[in-house]
Amino acid sequence: MTASRTAPTDLYFDFLCPFAWRGVELADVLRREQRLSFRLRHFSLVQGNHPENPDRKNPTWWLHEQGAGEGSPSQQASLSAFLAGQAAALQGEEAAWAFTLALLRARHEHKGELDEGTIRAAAGEAGLDLTRLEATLADDAVLREALAADLRDAAALGVFGTPTFVLPDGHAAYLRFSKLIRDGTGAQALWELYGEVLHSGAGIETIKRPR
Repeated sequence: MTASRTAPTDLYFDFLCPFAWRGVELADVLRREQRLSFRLRHFSLVQGNHPENPDRKNPTWWLHEQGAGEGSPSQQASLSAFLAGQAAALQGEEAAWAFTLALLRARHEHKGELDEGTIRAAAGEAGLDLTRLEATLADDAVLREALAADLRDAAALGVFGTPTFVLPDGHAAYLRFSKLIRDGTGAQALWELYGEVLHSGAGIETIKRPR
């Protein structure tokens, strides 16, 4: 697939999702080794699956509107992680990638809990300015509005799962990875195949292997 090295591909992910972790790892390989451009965007599976949101394009329950410490454990964990991700992004694009990868690996590769301790440890591993991070999180109105922008854009697209890749030309699809790919050759081959399927005109909605 011919991909732009300047216009970004949006990558919607959720820290709760192991498939999203694999998608972010793939994108990180492609951006480092192929110089392709990806933009990290947040989509909440908690919001998408909430019983008050039967129409994913018109949600009435929004994660960013929920108070800290309210709701289910997965809701609280998801909101805390997303707000920390938005705070990391304020320290620069590379900081956002470093934090996102550190937290996803802590949760899905090392089987840690998605809690405040794991979030703070990931921030330290990513090399964030922790004093600045805490100050930003203490007054989170800007972070919540940034999260809201991601969630609104995801709703408009009809995103339902993670990872969802939105190419610069508007083609988009959810791609569920069966394995983790960290080598450049494998990542490029999969990305080329993904683009070919999206642009083929075959109208393929789902490919699922029997077990």
